[in-house]
Amino acid sequence: MLLQVQYYSPAPNSNRRRGKSWKFSPRASSTPSRTQRIMEKISSGDEVGGAGGAYSYTALKRLDQIWSGLRTAQIDSEKIPQVVTRIPGSFPQPDRASNADSIYDVIVCGGTLGIFVATALASKGLCVGIVERNILKGREQEWNISKKELLELVQVGVLSNDEVEYVIASEFNPNRCGFENKGDIWVQDILNLGVSPAKLLDAVKKRFISLGGALFEAKSLSNISIYDDAAILTMTLSDGEVLPCRLVVDSMGNFSPIVRQVRGGKKPDGMCLVVGTCCHGFDANTTSDVIYSSSSAKNIGNSPVQYFWEAFPAGSGPQDRTTYMFTYVDPQGEGPALEDLLEDYWDLMPAYQGKPLEMLKILRVIFGIFPTYRDSPLPASFDRVLQVGDASGIQSPVSFGGFGSMSRHLGRLSTGIHEAMAGDFLDKDSLSLLNPYMPNLSASWLFQRAMSARPNSGVSSSFINELLFANFQSMQKLGDRVLRPFLQDVIQFEPLVKTLGLVMLSQPQILPSIFKQVGVGVILDWSVHFFMLGYFTFLSSFIDPVMRSWVENLPPRQKYEWRRYLDAWKYGSGLDYHQE
Repeated sequence: MLLQVQYYSPAPNSNRRRGKSWKFSPRASSTPSRTQRIMEKISSGDEVGGAGGAYSYTALKRLDQIWSGLRTAQIDSEKIPQVVTRIPGSFPQPDRASNADSIYDVIVCGGTLGIFVATALASKGLCVGIVERNILKGREQEWNISKKELLELVQVGVLSNDEVEYVIASEFNPNRCGFENKGDIWVQDILNLGVSPAKLLDAVKKRFISLGGALFEAKSLSNISIYDDAAILTMTLSDGEVLPCRLVVDSMGNFSPIVRQVRGGKKPDGMCLVVGTCCHGFDANTTSDVIYSSSSAKNIGNSPVQYFWEAFPAGSGPQDRTTYMFTYVDPQGEGPALEDLLEDYWDLMPAYQGKPLEMLKILRVIFGIFPTYRDSPLPASFDRVLQVGDASGIQSPVSFGGFGSMSRHLGRLSTGIHEAMAGDFLDKDSLSLLNPYMPNLSASWLFQRAMSARPNSGVSSSFINELLFANFQSMQKLGDRVLRPFLQDVIQFEPLVKTLGLVMLSQPQILPSIFKQVGVGVILDWSVHFFMLGYFTFLSSFIDPVMRSWVENLPPRQKYEWRRYLDAWKYGSGLDYHQE
């Protein structure tokens, strides 16, 4: 649900840097698939870095190869490239490259979402650089977000109010949630803005440079060396250039090479596969679907899938519309290829959107894979290296909304990083406080499991839709205070208790099937996070107000640590969210 922004496609040359070439597995027939024929007729235009920056059939096959490797490859942790290396002793000053005239406070690796963190830090007076392997610019396809989340960028000094209006490409209402003809639930102002990434990144890029930020484009990270002395960190680029800094912020997304090293090549615990298009030729085009399911679970080969849809008016024209089809799958077992999903998409999308495919002009084909891990957010594993955004796993395992998640946590992260820099609290334990345990994030895993079709689960093919409709219907009855936070990817204790209570009271017959669908072990694990969600809510609501004045009088390190605990209680309970 709520796949509002980030669609991953690797850069076209990303594997040549590792000395590899992809060998695409042939399909059963040598005849080009319908997907191949459609995509090769479309001019893909300039492909850019970051998620969703590639639209070509070659990029699709490359990403399918990566997805296949995640499912089937045997991981040898000893063969994973060691990007970060710990070197005893102080930074050797004579070895500094002649063009590295100063030591940066922060270097942000990965510019597509990293530029928001970089600009927020630069606005606080830090000397910041960004390393981006491509030219830093936004993709054509809009990011969908709510106005409240977009205004978070104004509060941290990344955008002005005028720039907010400039980057909005489309606005639409109302917004629908529906499940297999069981009735629709309509809401207002939920993911109802289409933001132009091209305009947004251009505006933030200009602000970043005006604040004194340095941008290193078309530079590929080679390795990071961490020294003993508290002031120096070096980062060597692929062309041999050296950039010294005090802190590296890893914003390279789900497939960050640093994260791969930290996780030891561990397979993801969950995966969402997404395909879609932006098409021209729609008539009535003023509403959106936040989440919609038009059919029951089915099999693609040996892989069970439950399809969900999202659809939004596109900013490129009044007759243009973006449609996404997505499914949650288990990366530990078999899974369909993205091309297989697209073959289904061409059959199902016309009926869902009420428009024959031959009457539409396909402008772009969109695709992506989204891995997630239960042990998220990712604590810092090295001194002076911190993961943010998708690299940290802070995004919900249900929504995978990288941009929305980044905007929500940007104020907390930029303030915390600034305080860590000011106090030189750059050891891994201090940095880990910026990526704390968040029970509301961990509790979301139950929802992803409930929305995933599983083999031999013992429930009917329509059960997922029945369960979701029961929950959404209950939230609607309980009102906006319950429904709106959930739709904006925020899990809170009181709304969750009310929703679960109403579902159990109104439809008790559904409970045995819930246990079959998600499994007893998953429910027991979730119960721990549910309890902690209530505990964090109590701490933030009643203990925080009592302690805050005491915290402000502590010595610097203790003050930094306790401020992070207060942030963890607030964000981990979802109490950072306030109704508009």
